[in-house]
Amino acid sequence: MAIAQQPSTKQDILQYLGQHSSATAQELATKLEISQQAVRRHLKDLANQDLISYSAKSQQMGRPQHAYQISSKGRESFNQSTSQNYSAFAVSLLGTLAETVGAEQVSQILSKQWQRKAIEYRSKLGNGCLENRVTKLVELRKAEGFMAECHSLESSDGFMMTEHNCAISNVAESFPGICGHELEMFAQILPDCTVERTHWIINGEQRCGYLVRSHNL
Repeated sequence: MAIAQQPSTKQDILQYLGQHSSATAQELATKLEISQQAVRRHLKDLANQDLISYSAKSQQMGRPQHAYQISSKGRESFNQSTSQNYSAFAVSLLGTLAETVGAEQVSQILSKQWQRKAIEYRSKLGNGCLENRVTKLVELRKAEGFMAECHSLESSDGFMMTEHNCAISNVAESFPGICGHELEMFAQILPDCTVERTHWIINGEQRCGYLVRSHNL
């Protein structure tokens, strides 16, 4: 479950635990300026979702306290929430730019950004066979948050590259032209190929699909 769906106090707890090796309920209550009872209620919910873990912390006097740590799942979920915040900021920034310099100028800026991205991708893909390059491209997209995969076509030497999510969906929904620049980027990355979009999430489909065919076919 993404942190964006959690109440803000739970986000605060996860953020604090993400910045510290561990913390007790008392420490969290003091930091967040709420009661220990409220903190323990939130900690119980977070533990039930496997977003935090805990271990016994001995004291000089009294019973051991629980020391809470953020789990790998909690850190991943928190990073996901942070990514969503950055997406919202990007949409707002592009909207401000469009109001300031005009939509056409924003389109040119986005096109330039995708051209830079294409150069970065091409340097990483190398000059191997098409299958190796498409496979490397899919791995790069995965590293950037896309649920990407590729399959060879039985009828030819082409490939179908599929992305089951969109890591920039918030931006694409507000500025769908960005997807056109992305398609141009794929064509620049694979200059010996024709790249055709076959499916598009923005159109309500479940995935974005790209048909990649060599010019030599």
